[in-house]
Amino acid sequence: MKRLLLALAATLAVAGAQAQATPAGLWKTIDDSTKKERSLVRIVETDGVISGKLEKLLDPDAKQDAVCDECSDDRKGQPLVGLSIIRGAKKSADTDGLWDGGSILDPANGKSYKLRLKPIEGGKKLEVRGYVGAPLFGRTQTWIRVE
Repeated sequence: MKRLLLALAATLAVAGAQAQATPAGLWKTIDDSTKKERSLVRIVETDGVISGKLEKLLDPDAKQDAVCDECSDDRKGQPLVGLSIIRGAKKSADTDGLWDGGSILDPANGKSYKLRLKPIEGGKKLEVRGYVGAPLFGRTQTWIRVE
C-alpha cells in the first residue's frame, strides 16, 4: 500500500509540473541547421499574452550592435538586442500545454511567421514552431531553458 501511495504521489507531482510548464523564462536558441547557440530570448507572460525579446547574441562573430535591417515593420532599424521577436501568443483553448495565435520574427530575414510554443520535458525545453498558413508549413526549433 505504501508503494502505491508513493507511486501515486510521484505521478501527481510530474503531472503538476507538466501542467505548470510555461514558455515564460529565459531561453537559449539553437540554430536548427548548424546546432550552434545563437541567442538568449526572454519570454514573459502579461495578462495571459506571451511576448519575447532578444536579450543577448551568443555567436562570437555576431555584431552586438547590429540592427534589424531586414525588418519591414516598426522594428526596422531597431537594435537586435532588446528586439521584440515574439508577440501576441496565448494559451490554446483547444490543446493543453500549447501557446499559439501570435507571431515570431526571424531577424535574419525580417520575416514574421505564425507561432506555436510548446514546453516539453517538464518545461526544460521549448518547441518553437514558426509557419506560414497552416502549422504543417513551417519549421520547429527546440530552445533550452536557462532560467
